[in-house]
Amino acid sequence: MTTRPPLSAGLNRRRFLQLGAAGAALTAVPLSTATADTKVATKAHIVIAGAGAAGLSAAQRLMQKLDGARVTIIDKRKEHFYQPGFTLIAGGIKSKDYVVSSTAEYLPRDVTWIEEGVAEFDPDANKVVTDSGKAVTYDYLVLATGLRLDYDAIEGMDVTRIGTDGLGSIYASPDAASATWGAMARFVETGGVGLFGRPDTEMKCAGAPLKYTFITDDRLRRAGNRSKAELIYCAQNKSLFSVPIVSEKVRMLFGDRKVKVNHDHVMTGIDLGRKMAFYKTPTGTAELKYDFINVVPPMRAAEAVRNSALRWQDGAFAADGWAEVEKPTLRHRRYPNVFAVGDVAGVPKGKTAASVKWQVPVAVDHLVADIAGTTSTAVYNGYTSCPLITRLGRAMLVEFDYNNDLVPSFPGVVAPLEELWITWVMKTMALKPTYISMLRGRA
Repeated sequence: MTTRPPLSAGLNRRRFLQLGAAGAALTAVPLSTATADTKVATKAHIVIAGAGAAGLSAAQRLMQKLDGARVTIIDKRKEHFYQPGFTLIAGGIKSKDYVVSSTAEYLPRDVTWIEEGVAEFDPDANKVVTDSGKAVTYDYLVLATGLRLDYDAIEGMDVTRIGTDGLGSIYASPDAASATWGAMARFVETGGVGLFGRPDTEMKCAGAPLKYTFITDDRLRRAGNRSKAELIYCAQNKSLFSVPIVSEKVRMLFGDRKVKVNHDHVMTGIDLGRKMAFYKTPTGTAELKYDFINVVPPMRAAEAVRNSALRWQDGAFAADGWAEVEKPTLRHRRYPNVFAVGDVAGVPKGKTAASVKWQVPVAVDHLVADIAGTTSTAVYNGYTSCPLITRLGRAMLVEFDYNNDLVPSFPGVVAPLEELWITWVMKTMALKPTYISMLRGRA
């Protein structure tokens, strides 16, 4: 790791510490005054499906705003993973224990936790059914089920072999992220062809495959082996990022770093023995040989959501089963007592932890306003944030909304498309404490 450079001009240490404490991209969301000051008395039963970042944050905020409500959270996961840290593990920046904690430590005291998965949603009957067949009825439902990694959609893929024979894949687990780091580190020593890319589905933090390409490039340079390696990024369409100005910036950086880009390449299969990856292209199937590959699987809604009436019935989000919600409120378009937050929400942006910070207060405010018999004016504008690492010690803070407009949290201090040390520190040091505060309902 390089010695950190001095703070940029105009940014003193006190201001830097204030930024770190705040955490990049986790600014406040304006809420309606109807529910902001006093608790609302109610006997309503609110079920939260999912105990990830969105579900836990929703539970905390509901308990803070309601008096007498029954809140039940349903999820079988006992471990909680700080998913923004998976890329850091796979880049050799953090150890795997950096991302692991427990679900129980973030649950509010009076919330009931059913330690099962959800097998079925029946919004017409206002109930969910757990894996054991237990029916749980609700007055309001908060969908926070996250998403499903569809490794099975890649023919020949075997997650048990991650870390061997040049196979990497960050997302499967902390162990897989750590094993991916081992595979990448061996590639850095030997060189060869490295393949990177992303699926043509929606995905969590679409900048992650880009930042991992940049990290690999920098690791090779620091080892003095960049000339031994060819790095190829297989983009799923003709763009590198959904925000045009960011896509152009990445294109320029890839050009500077000599990263080759193959557009319109969607991974469909892999031959682990031959180290060959297969891609669907406009002209047919392309076969690319690799020495190291970072496989990013298609990502879809959880099966219980995808197989329910809660999914989009048509349009771009229908095939993968994302929940059919209104973009500004996260309220379901056909079932007004249902809200969806986090990855499962079928909106054009918002599959990052920073998005959860903005989505949950909006959805909760509308839910509580319904109970109180008032109207909320809170709006989610599509805010999404990606601290995009471009080399070890440098990152760009990319923040944008539904309109693909850049919405910097620190204008005049942190330039959104500049490779800065302060953004690196935010990503590697400041964001996790802010994330934990969010889980506890304090941020």
